Amino acid sequence: MVCPKCHADQPEGAIECGHCGVILGKAKPPPDIVPSPDHVPVKVVEQGNPAPGTSAVELFLPTETDVQPLYVAGRALLYVVLLVWGWHFIAAPLETNYAGESFIHNINLPFHEAGHLVFIPLGRFMTVLGGTIGQRLIPLICTYALLVHTRDPFGAAAGLWWVAENFMDIAPYVNDARAGELMLVGGVTGKDVENYHDWENILTSLGWMQYDHSIAHAVQQIGIVLMLLSLLWGCAVLYRQFKKLRNTKNV
Repeated sequence: MVCPKCHADQPEGAIECGHCGVILGKAKPPPDIVPSPDHVPVKVVEQGNPAPGTSAVELFLPTETDVQPLYVAGRALLYVVLLVWGWHFIAAPLETNYAGESFIHNINLPFHEAGHLVFIPLGRFMTVLGGTIGQRLIPLICTYALLVHTRDPFGAAAGLWWVAENFMDIAPYVNDARAGELMLVGGVTGKDVENYHDWENILTSLGWMQYDHSIAHAVQQIGIVLMLLSLLWGCAVLYRQFKKLRNTKNV
């Protein structure tokens, strides 16, 4: 026996529903809902699933809904710093080691040295190369986290700027593989200690030592391209935020 109101199973001979309390002999089943002839099913689009072709745009340049003037002002100030500083990185010749002499080199250095330790289980070659990998991996992880998890495209653009700077930071090191003149950790040069220079070891192992300058300039150019992209991206995000602020004030 089933209650006609709540459809709960009832024991035989029950007078009252033990679930909803209705008198079973008096309750009537609810009428069937018959859709009207002009009823048209409506397809519900979930908020978390953007239409194909728009997800990438929304990820990198999302539609701004709530823009705080103080945040925009702070981001604009940071953008000016990155723009001016970035131009110095871009304009400085590779041979000047501008990136290596910058204070941000000291920020990159711990990640470089940690990379050597992390890759020790993979053998000597990867241990040596691990310094360069670790130095670039950390800013890449930060960029990914800011873009995908935090959904902060401006922060991700700044992260990409840091990735680009790390390419420029490594380029003079590659360029110095044969000369061994750069001062390294420990206060020595590649000339002073045998097999101490990372890129001397890497290029020697690969048999590419004669290409050190070419590889260094290629790495430098990659850094320049990435830095320009990061600045363009940050500018686009800021433009959309300023536009949103202006429209909000005019409402």
